[in-house]
Amino acid sequence: MGKLKAIVTQNIDGLHQMAGSKTVYELHGSVHRNYCTKCHKFFDLDSMLALDGNIPHCDKCGGVVKPDVVLYEEGLDNEVIEGAVQAIREAEVLIIGGTSLAVYPAASLIDYFKGDALVVINRDKTPRDKMADLVINEPIGTVFEQIRVE
Repeated sequence: MGKLKAIVTQNIDGLHQMAGSKTVYELHGSVHRNYCTKCHKFFDLDSMLALDGNIPHCDKCGGVVKPDVVLYEEGLDNEVIEGAVQAIREAEVLIIGGTSLAVYPAASLIDYFKGDALVVINRDKTPRDKMADLVINEPIGTVFEQIRVE
């Protein structure tokens, strides 16, 4: 319907893109992108899966190939954060789904929302429920299965 402008996610699996979403800000990166830590050559997921569990090395320089994901104590990508902040700041409605809002800095991005309606869909209560215009405490999959677009 053209109403969804962007998705901000901590997921690294690429499922949002597989579902057809065009503008996806992957805060923690994606396993679908991999790069050599030495020469920065990129490798797709298929080339990584073909390694059959071995440590991947670059065919160009021999460096170790790492998934383009944020590991513990690594910083988030500034361009991704800036895009996510802009999308949230410009949103009329912000739907937060399937997250406890307990992982930072991602949970703090909600502070940039200045739109009309905040919706939180999560199985359990979150620290930000009091801010929301609508809170649905059900698994997000259950909620979305009930939505019918005509």
